[in-house]
Amino acid sequence: MAARRLRSIVIDCARPAPLARFWAAVLEYRVRPYSEADLEKLRQQGIADPEDDASVAIEPADERERAEKPNVWFEKVPEGKVVKNRVHLDVNLRSLDEVDRFVALGARMIYAFGAVPDPLATWAVLADPEGNEFCVFPPAS
Repeated sequence: MAARRLRSIVIDCARPAPLARFWAAVLEYRVRPYSEADLEKLRQQGIADPEDDASVAIEPADERERAEKPNVWFEKVPEGKVVKNRVHLDVNLRSLDEVDRFVALGARMIYAFGAVPDPLATWAVLADPEGNEFCVFPPAS
């Protein structure tokens, strides 16, 4: 019997393609390439540009990791984010400089290191370009 593993994480959003690019850069994934069959299916739906696709996936950039790490899907939904996420992603940093890179990509700082309302906190909280919170952890934490 094959081992059970987390296959995908799905994030509802307003603009899947730009959010997929943001998270691909943060996670060092890649936007899943479109095959000619995928592009034809989009054209049949009246979608000429993959930028307008209502469902965009990212996957590990390293082909060897694709069988082990989950994909992340970005699904277009009509409603906006209203309250705190029920599920969020945690990201381990290689260096604290990565926080600046994430902000340059479009993230927003919510709580900086040492400012999280928890005296034992060793993480910072950011929001992606659509306001979805995620935590970042310094190296060796």
